[in-house]
Amino acid sequence: MDQIKDELKDKELSATSAGGKIKVTVSCEGKLRAIDVDREFLAAEGLEFVLDGVVAAANSALTGVEQHVEAEMSKVTGGIKVPGILG
Repeated sequence: MDQIKDELKDKELSATSAGGKIKVTVSCEGKLRAIDVDREFLAAEGLEFVLDGVVAAANSALTGVEQHVEAEMSKVTGGIKVPGILG
């Protein structure tokens, strides 16, 4: 399991919102790596709307990371959930 954790720590997943105008990238350790916002979209829609999109994309990316890590770990554990394995 430690080997899987080591392999996953550098892997990143991204999610978008607002039709791809906002992109958030997180690591499989659950750390935020990057936020990209189309400048024209920000100027047209305003900060509050864009921030809502950032939150949506971040939550989506974090959910994707959780699912990916669980899938990789289940390969090793045979589907048995081990408490604290993601932390």
